[in-house]
Amino acid sequence: MRFIPCSAEGERLLVSHIGAVSVALTLIFFNGVAAAIGQTSDADVVTVQSRLQTSQLVTFGQVSPVSTVPVSAAEAGVVTGLQVRPGMRVRAGQSLAHLSGPVIDSLVTQGEADVRSAQSQLDAAAKSLEIAREQLPAHLTTRQAMQQAESAAAQARSGLVNAQSRLNTVRQLMTVSSPADGIVLELNSANGALLSAGQPILTLQPANGLWLLANYYDADLTQIRVGMTGRFMPSDGGQPVRVRVVSIPGTVAAGGGESIALEPLHFTPSWLSGESGTVNLDLPSRQMVAVPTRALVLNQGKWFVMVHTASGDHAQEVVPGPTEGWDTFIISGLAPGTKVVVSNAYLLFHANSAEQYQIPD
Repeated sequence: MRFIPCSAEGERLLVSHIGAVSVALTLIFFNGVAAAIGQTSDADVVTVQSRLQTSQLVTFGQVSPVSTVPVSAAEAGVVTGLQVRPGMRVRAGQSLAHLSGPVIDSLVTQGEADVRSAQSQLDAAAKSLEIAREQLPAHLTTRQAMQQAESAAAQARSGLVNAQSRLNTVRQLMTVSSPADGIVLELNSANGALLSAGQPILTLQPANGLWLLANYYDADLTQIRVGMTGRFMPSDGGQPVRVRVVSIPGTVAAGGGESIALEPLHFTPSWLSGESGTVNLDLPSRQMVAVPTRALVLNQGKWFVMVHTASGDHAQEVVPGPTEGWDTFIISGLAPGTKVVVSNAYLLFHANSAEQYQIPD
C-alpha cells in the first residue's frame, strides 16, 4: 500500500465530504430519535390543571428599636448620684441622677424667697380681710372695702400657690428621673461632669419599643402590603414569632433594598435589640397552572414545554414561577386543560428542531 499525496483542492473536497457526512449522521440520529418518540402515548403526557399556590418572601431581618429617648439636663449643673449602667432596666419616675451647682442652687434660693414673700402677702391680706369683716357690722367700713379685701386675699393665695409650684419645679430639676419604663442603652455623662441645659445624660430604649426590620428588593416590594403576616425565625434557634407588616417607610437602605417594619402579631416576644434571623412573609394565595418540572425545556435563555395535540407535538414558550415539590407553577403561557409531554420532553424538543436543518451543498 502506498500513500499518495493529494492536492489542496482534493483536501478541500475531502473535508467538505466529511462535514456533509457528519451532518447527515447527526440528522439521521435526531430523525431516529424523532421516529422513536414521535408517537407520544397517553402515558407520556399529563393534563395540567390550576391549583391554589401560596408562596413566601424569605429574607433577613433584625430586631431594632423603634426609637430611643435621651434623658437630658433641664438646667446647667454638675451630675451626682449616677448609678445606672447600660443594660439596666428602669421604671417610669425612677431617680437616675441628681444635678447640683451654682445655677440650680441660685434657682432654689430664689424660689424659696418667692414663697416666703408670697406667704407674707397672704398673711397681710388675710389680716386685712379679718379686720374688714369685724368692722362691717358696726358700719366702720363699707361693703366695697370689704370686697376689695376679699379680692386681695384671693390674689395673695393664688400668688402663694404659683410660688410653691415654681419652687417644686426647680427642686424637680435637681433630680433626673426616667420618663418611661425601659432599658439604659448608653451613658452620655458621668458623676462630676458639668452639663449645660439640654445636654444628654443617658439614652433609654423604651419598653415594648422594638420592632423587626426586614430588607426586601426590587419586584418583591410591589407585593408587600401593610397588614400582611409571616414568621420570624431567630437564628439562635428560638421559637418562631408570628409577625405582621406595620410600616413601609419607602426609603432605600444602604444595600439598595427597603426596610419593612414588622411587629408581633399576638404578643410581645422576649426578643432583644440586635437579634437577627429570617423572615418568611406570606403572599396572597392565587390560582396557577402547575406542570411537572421535568416537562420544562430550557433553550437559548427561554423556557418551553411540549404541548401534545391531535395534530402532533409542538413547543410552547412559558414563564415559570415558584416550585412546589416536583412541580413548577407557570406564570404565563399555558392554560388549564392543556396536555403536556413529560417523558423525553427534552429529546422531543430538539428532535423537532433538527427537522429544520438542511444538509449543506
